[in-house]
Amino acid sequence: MANYQFKFQKNILIEGKLVCETGLHIGGASENLEIGGIDNPVIIDPKTRLPMIPGSSLKGRIRTLIELKKGVNNDGSVHSCRVPDCIICTIFGRGATDIESGPTRLIVRDAFPIEETKKYWDTNENIVRGTEIKRENWINRITSEADLRDIERVPAGSEFYFRMVYAVYNDADIKNLKTLFEGMFLLEDSYLGGNGTRGYGKIKFKDIEIKSRDAQYYENGTGESVIQLSEIIGNNIDKTEVNLILQNWKSLIGNLK
Repeated sequence: MANYQFKFQKNILIEGKLVCETGLHIGGASENLEIGGIDNPVIIDPKTRLPMIPGSSLKGRIRTLIELKKGVNNDGSVHSCRVPDCIICTIFGRGATDIESGPTRLIVRDAFPIEETKKYWDTNENIVRGTEIKRENWINRITSEADLRDIERVPAGSEFYFRMVYAVYNDADIKNLKTLFEGMFLLEDSYLGGNGTRGYGKIKFKDIEIKSRDAQYYENGTGESVIQLSEIIGNNIDKTEVNLILQNWKSLIGNLK
């Protein structure tokens, strides 16, 4: 077994807003089964009782799309291999093994609604505590019998603050970071949460800011740099920031080293 040495170089923080372009349903558990109650509730923050986007849901969906793109997810299971420099396993993590590829590089925090969104929810009579109810009619294709279901979802236009922390231990980690942005770009043209093939869960990322914090930052508070994306990708409002980052990756990567 090889003896790899890992030394922390920096953390790269990717943060911004996740915008719901259509209703979003990330399922939670019903606390009580009541007559007339919602049988498909969304997951909520137990502290505020408002909807949230779990980091595990966002990270898992991005990972799945990358696995499908690379053709390593053919049976629906989470990809895990014994290749030390596997990009997917290095970024997103693998099960306990003796493979020495270092710590999982990516941390995805839970995403919570921004203040403007909470005000929007409070002033809309059709939204109760951050959610709307969409009634769907399921038709039995043989008997034509209708089955009505009430599905709770976060309404379109809602915005959540997201943050990802990507650890860098070697030069390959900077290069591999592009894979994460590719996954974000794939997600914008796919869906997050459930019922995606019926129109739910279309999202986009906006107002992305990238910060680089080296070891000095954690020692004395210095050593943080903010990557000004507008200087690298311009202000083309007709394309998403994630797409522009990919198009101008060589310029961005120079700023991250």
